[in-house]
Amino acid sequence: MNDRKKQTLKTYFGFDAFRPGQEEIIDHILAGRDVLAVMPTGAGKSLCYQLPALLMPGITVVVSPLISLMMDQVKALNEAGVHAAYINSSLTENQMAKALELAKTGQYRIIYVAPERLETPRFLDFACHAELSMVTVDEAHCISQWGQDFRPSYVRILDFIRQLPVRPVVSAFTATATERVREDILTSLSLEKPYETVTGFDRENLYFEVKRTREKKLRVRKYLEDHREESGIIYCATRKNVDELYLYLENEGFSVGRYHAGMGAEARKVSQEDFIYDRIKVMIATNAFGMGIDKSDVRYVLHYNMPQSMENYYQEAGRAGRDGEPAECILYYSPQDTVINRLLLESKEHSREYTEEETERIQAQDMERLRRMEAYCLTSKCLRSCILEYFGESSIEKCGNCSNCLEEFEEVDVSEAAADVVRCVGVSGQRFGSAMIAGILLGENTAKIRNYRLEQSPVYGRQSSMGQAMLREVIRTMTERGYLWQTPDRYAVLKLTDLSEELLEPGASFVISCKKKEDRPSAAGKRKSAQLQDLTERGKELFEELRKLRAALAGKRKVPPYVVASDRTLREMCIRIPLTKEEMLEVHGMGQKKLEQYGEPFLEKIQTVTKGDRASWGAVPRAEADDTLSGKDFSGGFPEDGKASPLTDGKSRGRKAEFCLTEEIRSGIRYVPEISLSEFAAQINDLRDASAMKRLTVKWLTEKLTEQGCFQVQIQNGYARTVLTDRGANAGFRAERRISAKGHPYEVFFCTEAGQRFLVEMMEQIL
Repeated sequence: MNDRKKQTLKTYFGFDAFRPGQEEIIDHILAGRDVLAVMPTGAGKSLCYQLPALLMPGITVVVSPLISLMMDQVKALNEAGVHAAYINSSLTENQMAKALELAKTGQYRIIYVAPERLETPRFLDFACHAELSMVTVDEAHCISQWGQDFRPSYVRILDFIRQLPVRPVVSAFTATATERVREDILTSLSLEKPYETVTGFDRENLYFEVKRTREKKLRVRKYLEDHREESGIIYCATRKNVDELYLYLENEGFSVGRYHAGMGAEARKVSQEDFIYDRIKVMIATNAFGMGIDKSDVRYVLHYNMPQSMENYYQEAGRAGRDGEPAECILYYSPQDTVINRLLLESKEHSREYTEEETERIQAQDMERLRRMEAYCLTSKCLRSCILEYFGESSIEKCGNCSNCLEEFEEVDVSEAAADVVRCVGVSGQRFGSAMIAGILLGENTAKIRNYRLEQSPVYGRQSSMGQAMLREVIRTMTERGYLWQTPDRYAVLKLTDLSEELLEPGASFVISCKKKEDRPSAAGKRKSAQLQDLTERGKELFEELRKLRAALAGKRKVPPYVVASDRTLREMCIRIPLTKEEMLEVHGMGQKKLEQYGEPFLEKIQTVTKGDRASWGAVPRAEADDTLSGKDFSGGFPEDGKASPLTDGKSRGRKAEFCLTEEIRSGIRYVPEISLSEFAAQINDLRDASAMKRLTVKWLTEKLTEQGCFQVQIQNGYARTVLTDRGANAGFRAERRISAKGHPYEVFFCTEAGQRFLVEMMEQIL
């Protein structure tokens, strides 16, 4: 079975190896076990049910929420040589009848179906008389009322399964599910002794940034100017914002389209196809667009407005970089975003099936999600850590691949302002929210303040010189640290806590972190074409030629360009310079079926452009290319084998070399009684030549310490957690247990002086 599995992976999907977590899921499905898998967008969820569907004897039914998702998946499968079909409202009754007749004869191995179609007499009759090996529920979070995309039709999937004469394997997949949503999925689908896995929410190839600005149009325009040749999505909170931004950018000469629910069905379809087929570069849309869109070469996702929840944000941002190549996720935030989203949530209609109590509970949860999203936009912590902690996953303190980790912050003493906030909340009777408290302290002359006669308050105008943005940041940080409490209802009133009085004591200190330059250029603006950073200038020239060929081949076959070949596949061609069919098969994504369809024209183009001269075009020998391509670390650390690669030799190619422990760095290390692992890595990074050498990453150190037996990876409640071993404690390491904002435990690792010397010796041996 293992040989068949690997052969199927290469033949139909073009991959030589599975991504983390995929093979375990596939093995459990093939063993006949139910599965619930939470995998981040781009981690390869679809392969986890598509590959076993080809190895199991009967038909796999995939329940999918959107027509566009089904059409994309089926088109890609058929291009790969897998016969698949879909059943949804885009087909006529005759077309559906024909598709089901062909399925009965064994024509299709996989059938995608909309949840509303499951219990129609025709489909139910087909399902009861066909051999169904598996029912897969994609986007499974739609089954939970606590999820961000609840769909009542998903609740009836279990009724469909129970009507089948023989219960098939049931598998459920989603990218964004909190613990509560996962419990809902298990119950609502009645999964039997399922294999549960959370492969991790982290997407290392994604760069995250929050840009606080009121000049959003100008910021977006500047970003698009720097990324004209790349494909991207811009999300807006309202249809009005979509239309206004679309007209503005179109007038500025950008290749843009738009998508929102206020457009006609045909207009939305045309716009979506224009984007998928690369007839336009940028899609401007509300959250009505994108669920299940399998366009793998989206290089950036910009949020023109703050989303209503972290679930929405991470799902939308996750549409960038699905091919595993570097991509950017930038959120342009202003306080008005919170106001708009609050109004949208307050006017949101809820199902009549809910009781009044349930509706109030859902509304309160929506408001809490909005507050958590706002906190993300305002935090000075590592953005990736904030995301992972929200979903209950432990993370390092600094990822090195977000704006907060790359920006410079300074400590600002705001003790006086914090004390005044406590006084203001107290004298105003703990009846108001943060906006009102800030207004009183700033001395604003509003009708509400006058109505309550708060202009007579002893703290009125006491912080008029601070500025609204800074004062709101003080209040937010006080709430985050427990000096204030915000009620969970829609009006979010500030209350004092047991800690509040501490800020009124003589000598009390309250310090917050602020960016040194509030309006500095986006860090992402300096990261143009990150996916091509390991290509020579001639390699980039070849990449553009291959991209043009891909577009032409896609046009002839009437499929999206990414179905022909992903950006990663093209980039590997530029690195390897394959000149034979055998060499082309070594390229990621080029399986036997793809080779038969597209191998010849790609080989001809490479031969024509390079004249077969690999050396002058910077081709890398096979073994070296494999090392580089498999060990790519987007946070700027080591390849997987810990060795430097010719592709990252800064002297020969003009790029940074991999980190190495030089004598200068070694002699500059200062050992202290105790330091966190991330701070120790930061100290070493400060000693290197940052312009010529990549960073040492905590991820690499953690992996090597795990190999040394100092750390151990354990599965706890479905999560993979790194824990300290006795060997690690004896070597000088200490673990400090902390609790994430969602109440989940994680470890922060510290090293004594002995531990620091152990790390240096370990690096000397490996490097």
